Amino acid sequence: MTQTPSPNFYVDKIPIYGDAILAPMMGFSDLPYRSLCRELGSAISYTEFARAEGLIHNMHRVSEKLEYREDERPIAFQIYSNDVDYIVKAALNIQALKPDFIDINMGCPTKSVANSGAGVGMMRTPIKVARLFKRLSKELDVPITAKIRMGWDDCQNYKLISRIVEENGASLIAIHGRTREGGRERDANWDVIGEVKEIVDIPVIGNGDVKTVADIAKMKNHTNCDGVMIGRAAIGNPWIFSGKDRDEVTFEEVRDMMTKHLERNLKFYGEALGINLFRKHVVQYIAPLHTTRRYRRDLLTRETKEEFLDLLDELEKARI
Repeated sequence: MTQTPSPNFYVDKIPIYGDAILAPMMGFSDLPYRSLCRELGSAISYTEFARAEGLIHNMHRVSEKLEYREDERPIAFQIYSNDVDYIVKAALNIQALKPDFIDINMGCPTKSVANSGAGVGMMRTPIKVARLFKRLSKELDVPITAKIRMGWDDCQNYKLISRIVEENGASLIAIHGRTREGGRERDANWDVIGEVKEIVDIPVIGNGDVKTVADIAKMKNHTNCDGVMIGRAAIGNPWIFSGKDRDEVTFEEVRDMMTKHLERNLKFYGEALGINLFRKHVVQYIAPLHTTRRYRRDLLTRETKEEFLDLLDELEKARI
């Protein structure tokens, strides 16, 4: 008799099976790629973040970010703004689309976002954070979660913000172990993830510098976090969610994944845009392969699905 697996943790009453999660990333965690990662084992599907004001005034322009497949559940809509009223109103609007929970982005370090008081910029205003989560937890019927950073170099208040969001109704916290200024040149600080886990009773997801399958267990062991969020290392390597590192993936698997990914892009975006947006993924898929400069240039200038597949066939023949 097959035994039903136990959930790794719960978001409110929602069971989460698995401990590796594709991070929400602008331009990468769209429906085509996100759904592929979910099929391979990503435990939660986070949408790309959407600006609350756009969800109120220009819903038709941002609505595709909130499209999802039923088999992606649990699905989390991620939104951001520097305005409490806009976030609450947007959350109430998109609740009708039946996400499993709504995530508030308080971690985006992009200057245009953070310097406006949104993203990680909101961490500078703890009272506003408390007011926001209190209203959201009171007015919404779905769980509310938060994604944060350590804060800023001069304001590392991640423990305060973590307590605030929990005390005001959040059901999960994801924390990236870097400050607003901490770019790739700085190692992620896993100790802070462990500190947050120690002071809250809700699940904690760690994020930062998880590059291999072994790193998932290393972060969990180091921090005692409930789940691990994977960003850059998952681009071009969705297999990490099935427990395989990139060097364990065969060429045939790469070819099949690229074909499936391209087909989903074409279906979701249409041919012209679908191919254009697929190119940034192609770069990552073929990065570990031994290819010539001419081949890479040709692959990145293809205009149709058939041309992409012909070039993949060319590379496969060259390998034999």
